[in-house]
Amino acid sequence: MQTVQEIERALLELAPYAMKEEWDNVGLLCGRSGQEVRRVLVALDPFCAVAEEAAAVGAQLLVTHHPLIFRPAKSVTDRDPVGRALLFLIEHGISAVNLHTNLDSVPGGVNDVLAEALGLREIGVLSPAGRDSRGREYGLGRWGVTEPCTLPAFLERVRDALGCGGIRYADGGREVRRVAVGGGACGEFLRTALDLGCDTFVTADLKYNDFADARDLGLNLIDAGHFPTENPVCAVMADFLRARFPDLEVLVSETHRDVVRFL
Repeated sequence: MQTVQEIERALLELAPYAMKEEWDNVGLLCGRSGQEVRRVLVALDPFCAVAEEAAAVGAQLLVTHHPLIFRPAKSVTDRDPVGRALLFLIEHGISAVNLHTNLDSVPGGVNDVLAEALGLREIGVLSPAGRDSRGREYGLGRWGVTEPCTLPAFLERVRDALGCGGIRYADGGREVRRVAVGGGACGEFLRTALDLGCDTFVTADLKYNDFADARDLGLNLIDAGHFPTENPVCAVMADFLRARFPDLEVLVSETHRDVVRFL
């Protein structure tokens, strides 16, 4: 039977620790390394409801993209959501491992999955950070090309492919041909996308001025939501674990959904 430590090591082979951003927190954040694991629950977020789902399905390990502890915790109590989730996991003997910006950057991770979901080809890295042991370029964001289409047609593709509850966008007045993507909050790469000749950028968590700048600079800017742009990678993590540990039962959360709602 696999242990938490063995599964963590395998996940860090999928998305190496060295690929994470300096400020990030990844790996085993809660639990015992030597704990035996028969069942794993995979989800985007380690929210309280997800922790409760892990307990309900009998999982000994919760694997997520987002970290349970992002900023240094000054206390662990039931007075805040992070404390409640931590207490629940500890009390139910459930460990928590996450892959965050290392999974964003690694080839085949969050951003490649997003680019593939939107039908892009000839994929390149938006913000290169280095090359892995196989010589593949890695880094945050991706860009690629698509058959020319109108912005309204591409917006429908994004909505349908990602299951977005709603989309915010700015019309840069250009046909969609060369598209940059950044799963989650990647608004800082707006000008990088322009410098690479992109006419369209799909990301999330954008500010008002980002839309104004994009419109004035002639860039179609699409905010498809943090959850929709990143959640597709959960299937990749689950498939990896199933292939690596055939005796391990790996489930993907059936209850976790985007917390953002639209009228």
